[in-house]
Amino acid sequence: MHRLRYDWRTLRNEGWLYGVNKAPWKYWPDALLIEFPGALPETLRTKDAPFPEALETEVRQPGANFRKISTIAHVLMLFMPGALWAPQKAGQERDVDMLKELQLFLLGILLLVCVFFYQLNVKSSCLFSCLPPQKSQQDLGALLAHGRGIVFIETSERMEPTPLVSCAVESAAKIYPGQPVVFFMKGLYDTTWLPSNSTYPGFSLLSAIDNVFFFPLDMKRLFEDTPLLSWYIRINASVESNWLHVSSDASRLAIIWKYGGIYMDTDVISIRPIPEENFLAAQSSQYSSNGVFGFLPHHPFLWECMENFVEHYNSEIWGNQGPSLMTRMLRLWCRLGDFQEVSDLRCLNLSFLHPQRFYPISYPEWRRYYEVWDKDLSFNDSYALHLWNYMNKEGRTVVRGSNTLVENLCRKHCPRTYRDLIQGPKGSGTGTLSAGNK
Repeated sequence: MHRLRYDWRTLRNEGWLYGVNKAPWKYWPDALLIEFPGALPETLRTKDAPFPEALETEVRQPGANFRKISTIAHVLMLFMPGALWAPQKAGQERDVDMLKELQLFLLGILLLVCVFFYQLNVKSSCLFSCLPPQKSQQDLGALLAHGRGIVFIETSERMEPTPLVSCAVESAAKIYPGQPVVFFMKGLYDTTWLPSNSTYPGFSLLSAIDNVFFFPLDMKRLFEDTPLLSWYIRINASVESNWLHVSSDASRLAIIWKYGGIYMDTDVISIRPIPEENFLAAQSSQYSSNGVFGFLPHHPFLWECMENFVEHYNSEIWGNQGPSLMTRMLRLWCRLGDFQEVSDLRCLNLSFLHPQRFYPISYPEWRRYYEVWDKDLSFNDSYALHLWNYMNKEGRTVVRGSNTLVENLCRKHCPRTYRDLIQGPKGSGTGTLSAGNK
C-alpha cells in the first residue's frame, strides 16, 4: 500500500480537481492522500513527480484503480478502471459550465413547447372546449348563497342563445357587475364543458363574461323539497300542452324560492338596477307578470305559488301556471288599488311595481320595438324592458343600421352582442322563439 500527499488547494487552483473543486472550500481539508492498493506506479515513485500529468498517464492504463481520500472529512471517492481524471484548466471549466447551463435552459424551453402543443392538441381534438377552471368549479349553492343572483332559464335543448337572448344576459351582467348572472339550460349536461366557439358563438360570448355562469337545468333535482316534485313525477311531459313554457314557469318558482334573487325572461333587456328585494312586476294595472320578479330565499309567497301551481294545474290554458298564477296569488295576499301616476304599490313585505318599470310598451304594441326609434321614448322610469318576443310570430329581427328601437337598445346595453352577433339587412337576426320569452 502506498500513499502520496498533495496540497488540494494548489491542485484546485490549477484546475486539476474538476468537479470536486466546486464544493464550498470550508468542507474540504488542506491536504489529500492518493492511495494505491498495489505497488506505487512508476510515474509516481518520484516524490516531486508532477501530480496531474503522472496521474493522467496512470489512470489511462488498463486495470488502473486508485482512491482519493480526504484526511480530515474522510470522504472516499472511488475511480473504477477505465475512468479518466483529465486535467481541466480554469477557462475550460467555465466554458463547460456555461455549456451545461445552456443545455439545461434549452431543455426547459423544449419542455414548455411540448406542454403547449400537447394542450393545443387536446383542445383542438375535442368537439367541446373546456370551461375556465374558476367557472367550472363553481358550486351553485355557494354562488347564489346571498340571494342576489340574476336568473335566466332555457327549457328547450337549444344550446346557442339567439342575439336577443345574448343581449338580455349581457345587459344584466353589465347592470349588475358585482352579482352572479346564472343561465340554466336544459341542453347543458355538464358544467365542465362548453360548446366550441365556432359552433356556438353566442354561448362563447356570454361564457367569456366574468359574472355569467351556466348550469344544467335538472328539474327533478330542482323540484326536490318543494310542492312541485309530486306534480313533476306523475306527468308525462311528451303529451303536455305548452310544456316548454309550463316547465319554465315551474322552474323559475323553484329556483328563486330556493336561492332567492331576480328572475328575468330571456327577452328582457336591463337598463338600470332594480332597487327592490321582494317584488312582482305589473303588466297592467291589476295583472301581474311572471317575466320579471324577485324575492329573498324561502319567501312564503313563492311557496304558496308552488302549491297553487299543483292544485290548479292546467297546461291547456295559456298562462295559467305563469302570469295568471302570480295574479291569483297576489290577490289572495293583498288588496291593491290602481296605480297612481308612476308609483309602486306595497303590501306587507311585497312590492307590486308599476307597469312603467318593465312594460312601458304593452304587448299589443310590441312592434314599436322594431320601428324606427322615437327619441321621445326615454324609459326614465324603467328598470328593464320586456320585448314581448313571444308575440313576434312574424320573425322580426334586430338589424344593424336599421335605427330601430331594439337596435339602439342593443347598441347601448349589450355592446358585445351588438358587435359580434347583430348583423346587417342580409344577415340573420333574433326572431327565434325561446321558452323564456313570454
